[in-house]
Amino acid sequence: MNSKIMKQAFIKSFPVMAGYIVLGIGFGILLRNAGYGVLWALVASVFIYAGSMQYVGVGLIAGGASVLTTLITTLTVNARHLFYSISMIDRYKNSKPYKPYLIFALTDETYSLLCDGAPDDVDNPELYYFLVSFLNQCYWIIGSVAGNLLGSVLPFSTAGIEFSMTALFIASFTEQWLVSQDHIPALTGLISAFVCLMIFGANKFLIPAMLLITLILTIFRRRKEANQ
Repeated sequence: MNSKIMKQAFIKSFPVMAGYIVLGIGFGILLRNAGYGVLWALVASVFIYAGSMQYVGVGLIAGGASVLTTLITTLTVNARHLFYSISMIDRYKNSKPYKPYLIFALTDETYSLLCDGAPDDVDNPELYYFLVSFLNQCYWIIGSVAGNLLGSVLPFSTAGIEFSMTALFIASFTEQWLVSQDHIPALTGLISAFVCLMIFGANKFLIPAMLLITLILTIFRRRKEANQ
C-alpha cells in the first residue's frame, strides 16, 4: 500500500478521529446502559455504521419498536444520505474494487472530507477515498467498543449525550465553510432547512428540506456547467 497516500488519508481524517472516538464512546455507553454488551457495539458499528441512527437505534431496540417503525425511522433519519451522495456519483464511478465500501461508508463527516476530491499530488484518488472512509469507520468502532467497555465498569449519566451528534454536525459545517471558497451549498442548506422548518414543523421538515436542497443545487450545477 502506498505509504504516502496512507499518511495523507490519516492527516485528512485526523479531525474526524477526535469526534468519532468521543461520539462512539457515547454510543457504546448508551448501548451498555440499555443492556447490550460489547459484541453488540462491535456488530452495530461494523455493519450499521450510521452515526446518529445508531443513537436513535438504541431507543428503538430498548423500546421494542416494530420492524415497520424501525424502517420508517431509519429512512427519515438517513434520508439526507440519498441526496448529498448524488454529488459523489462521478467521483466514485471509477473506484472499483472500493466502490461498494465507499457507498456504504459515506457518512456526513466522510462526505465533508471527500467532497472536494483528493489532493493534487495523489496518484491514486480511489485508494485515497477508501482509506479516508476506512479510517473514519475504524475510529467509530474503537470509540463504540471502548465506550461499551467503560460503561460496564464505570457509572455514567447519559442525560443529554444525544446532543453530541448535533455538535459534530456543527463542527463539520464550520470546517467546510472555512475551507471552501464556495458558500452557496452551505447557505442553500441553512436557508432551505429554516424555510421547511417554519412550514412543516420540527418533526417533518427533514425530507422536504433535502428535496429542496437537491433541487436548488441541481439548478446551480446545470447553470455552472452551461457557463463553462
